[in-house]
Amino acid sequence: MAESVDTNLVKWSSSYTGEAASNVDGGQSEGSAYAGQLFIGADINLDNAFGWSDTTLHLAATNRHGNNLAEKKLGNSTSVQEIYGGQGSRLVLFSLEKHLLDGKLELEAGRMVANINFLGSELCQYFQNNAACGNPTFVFRTSSFTWWPVSSWGARSKYWFTPNVYAHVGVYEDNSGHQDDSNHGLTWNTKESNGFIVPFTLGYRTNWDSDRYPRTYELGGWYDKTDYFHPLKDSAGNNAVETGNPYEQLNGRSGIFARFEQVVYRPDPDSKRSLTLFGAALTKGSGELSVDYQLQGGFVKRGTFQSRDNDTVAFVVSKQNYSREALEDLRLARESNGGSGTPSNNQVMMELSYGYQLTPQIRVQPNIQYIINPDQFADPGRTKDLDNIFILGLRFDVNLADIVKSLK
Repeated sequence: MAESVDTNLVKWSSSYTGEAASNVDGGQSEGSAYAGQLFIGADINLDNAFGWSDTTLHLAATNRHGNNLAEKKLGNSTSVQEIYGGQGSRLVLFSLEKHLLDGKLELEAGRMVANINFLGSELCQYFQNNAACGNPTFVFRTSSFTWWPVSSWGARSKYWFTPNVYAHVGVYEDNSGHQDDSNHGLTWNTKESNGFIVPFTLGYRTNWDSDRYPRTYELGGWYDKTDYFHPLKDSAGNNAVETGNPYEQLNGRSGIFARFEQVVYRPDPDSKRSLTLFGAALTKGSGELSVDYQLQGGFVKRGTFQSRDNDTVAFVVSKQNYSREALEDLRLARESNGGSGTPSNNQVMMELSYGYQLTPQIRVQPNIQYIINPDQFADPGRTKDLDNIFILGLRFDVNLADIVKSLK
């Protein structure tokens, strides 16, 4: 909900998002946590500034603060507050975008993140859990896909074959040192670089103006040329938990995905009151990974009660299915601490939310989340399974740019 204020030279954006969550049953213990993000951005029209036609400079900075309920109270490794991560103040975006061939070709390069350009969705704003928002968590568990607000060097190219059909490819440096909370996005050297990742997509997309039933369909994947660790074995091929040796270091892995968003009900073409269905499937292409696949699906209903055209009801369910190697590693870690049994081979996360548009600038969104089979990756030595988790959440978004504009 980072809406913008436009001038001839600069388009300003600013917003604040807060996400509170409380564990009321299951997991490690009851408790609450709050996380927030202040965002400030600007798109500078370099045609108006310097006469550089169809060229824009993108700038963005964030301040993230607060705590992670999953880490403090839940015991699983998938957050229920997607706004958490990359804490402190950071320069997130410093990139130059150029359009060529009458707008058919988009080129962008600079300090960037992969997940705002690939596998993202505007439907993310209607949810709070991190399994589905801001991107399906599979891509982060099985690759070095770079994520907001931790930027690194990157470039992307998008070509529109028709007004609706496009191909999109990017390349992004992986530099995990930038993820430290002490990093403010101003260290631009590559001395800690760990290779690169190449995401790619072929897609079809329409919008509210061109299609009564807007839709997005995408097929794609990624190739990750970075170092990572085997989920079970050491370099000699033995189980690392049993030998105490480091896990084997590997290089190169890949994944593939298919996703869709489809408006299936829109009674009035002049209104966005509608029902949108969405879903995604992600699986491995190559490599030794801890997760075999992820499936997710859900809906967003825009317009609820009479005269509440901008309110929403939304639901998402997501299933992560873990690999045999990862489960065996967890079994051995549990056994070494006196426990027994193997954790479940999957984790299912669900969320139901209601978005209340309090004013044109303020949106309040209570939600209910439920986690079946909380995973053990955050605490491999845990000796027994956790109970399913029931969470009450509250997300709110404030469009600061629009508030400032209204005061003038």
